[in-house]
Formats: sequence, structure tokens, C-alpha cells
Amino acid sequence: MEVVGLIPARAESKGIPRKNLALLAGKPLLQWTIEAAVVSETLTRVVVSTDWDEAATLARELGADVLGRPAELARDETPMLEIVRHALGKLTRCDVLVLLQPTSPLRRAVHVDGAVRLLLETDADCVVSVVEVPHLFRPDSLMALEGNRLVPLAPARPARRQEKPVVYARNGPAVLALRPERLGDDFYAGDCRPYVMAPRDSIDVDARFDLELAELLLSAP
Repeated sequence: MEVVGLIPARAESKGIPRKNLALLAGKPLLQWTIEAAVVSETLTRVVVSTDWDEAATLARELGADVLGRPAELARDETPMLEIVRHALGKLTRCDVLVLLQPTSPLRRAVHVDGAVRLLLETDADCVVSVVEVPHLFRPDSLMALEGNRLVPLAPARPARRQEKPVVYARNGPAVLALRPERLGDDFYAGDCRPYVMAPRDSIDVDARFDLELAELLLSAP
């Protein structure tokens, strides 16, 4: 079985310039994901999809293959589904595709392997990594502004933390394992299973603050 880890790494980024090569604990951000992928027990191949020569060079140095991405698929507004379809069209064989965002530097090989094994054991269409939403961000606690007044987004329910329903959010996602032959117009349609990760491992680097937080977590004893 060919299980391909696909790492998308475009050159441009609005939040952090050259984000995928921004340094985190002395390594480019992209390197954290490539290193986790190449030591994974379940991935048989690691491919970096990029429009960027510097990212391609780093990928090859770390043992990953490189798939050139056309400029029209490297814009801010390019849907990830199109990037995945482009990669699948170029791969000669792919029984399972595992999308690994380079913005999840604390995701490790054990998480990749856990998600892939869950996909294979359950015969699910896809497995996506999620994190439990803290109680203060759950639907019952959310409010919106109408003019200058706060109004609840959801009907009033028990306010005690213990009585709030547990909900989950995709954490990037850090890992998305799917079966290419079942891929439709929505990654999460069909039989989609959760792979639950800890909040510490779920940092998704979007802004400078996220990079600083990841640095602190990596330096913690």
C-alpha cells in the first residue's frame, strides 16, 4: 500500500512573511513537519508541493520528494482541495493521502501514524485531527454584537461548565488522512472520523503570536 504524506508549502504568506521558512527553535517551520513525516512508520513516501525553490531545496535535503506547484495554485485564495487534486493527478500511485500542514510544528510522527491506522482500521473515508474546544469557546458561551448590544448565538442552556456539551474543532488540521478514490467536493463529507490531539500539540501557526507560543512550548522542560 502506498501511503503518501503531502506537505503543501507555498512561498507567499500574509500573516508572517516567508512563513514556511520562518525559524522556530532554530529550524525552518517547514522542517518540523518534514522531519515528523520522514520518520513516520505508516508513510511510504513524503512529497512537498511547492512553488518555491528554497522550500524545494530544504525538502530534498531532508529526504522528501518535491512536486512543483504552478503559480495559479499558490495564491492565498487557492482551496486546499485543488492542491490535493493537483498532487493526486501527478502521483503514479496513492492508496492513502495524508495532508500535513507545515503550520502544525508540534504534530509528531506518532500523530501521523495514529490517524493513518485509524483510517485503515475503521474503513472510514477520512480521518481528521481535532482538539477539544475549551468550555469558554463552546457554542453556549459565544455571543455576537447587534449594534452595541451582546446577544447569545445559541439558545440559553445550562451555564455550568460541567453541563456544556463537548465539541471539537479541526486543529489546522495537523493531519488529514483520506482515501483518494472516495474524495469528493468536501474533505469531511461521508464517514469522517476524529483523531483527537492535545491542545499543546495542536498549535496552528497563522500569526507571529502563534510562532512565539510554539517557541515557548518547545523550550519548556
